[in-house]
Amino acid sequence: MYEFEYRRPASRSAAAAQSTADTRYLAGGQSLVQSMKLRLTQSERLVDLGGIADLQGITADRDSVTIGAMTTHAAVGASADVRRMIPALADLAGGIGDPMVRTMGTIGGSIANADPAACYPAAVLGLGAQVRTDRRTIEGDSFFKGLFETALEPGELIVDVRFPALHRAAYVKHKQPASRFALVGVFVSRGPGGVRVAVTGAKSCVFRAKPLEEALATSFTPEAAKAIRLRADDINSDLHASADYRAAMISVMAARAVAIAATR
Repeated sequence: MYEFEYRRPASRSAAAAQSTADTRYLAGGQSLVQSMKLRLTQSERLVDLGGIADLQGITADRDSVTIGAMTTHAAVGASADVRRMIPALADLAGGIGDPMVRTMGTIGGSIANADPAACYPAAVLGLGAQVRTDRRTIEGDSFFKGLFETALEPGELIVDVRFPALHRAAYVKHKQPASRFALVGVFVSRGPGGVRVAVTGAKSCVFRAKPLEEALATSFTPEAAKAIRLRADDINSDLHASADYRAAMISVMAARAVAIAATR
């Protein structure tokens, strides 16, 4: 690890005041700390958000569920409100990593890191969520920009994420056995705004699969999803899976997600 300064503020305003151009916010630390240990990233200052109580917790109203940025995956997966109003989101959170990762990792840390194979970005796009920061509200469709890149500005702090309540949704991933990251993960939803299909693990960042959305808008069935063949020319290829394999798995995972969503 490189040398860095450590701060642990007790409020959001104090966290923002301690932020500099080279500051990184420390959430659950499940991605950032590991990268720092391997000297893949460095910052002159880490601002630990673990002591800020109002960044944690889950609130629900008739139309939505709002999750504080420092709420852990385990808390989301176990939440009665999330399970009642957005069961697909609870299932997704319960399938991230292993028990230690779910106990320490946070939703805000996950989407701010924007790992190309992370699960939460698929839920943000697949449900049409909103990311609220200490400065503004960012629509989910505009949040993820590229490989480990988001719309966040330097020092901008995620406060919470608002998900519309939606039962007709599901997330299915073909996971890498060791890390449990998604080789391909597909989040499918059908609501008042239409059909949304978000894919993670297949490109440099999460994306919406428009051909699948168009097919499922006409026929929300596993057969309609399986019939779509996506191009592989811009799909990831590595030692775990080829581009052609991942492209084929997108349709397979989408079909499985539709089968689950259709029963809810």
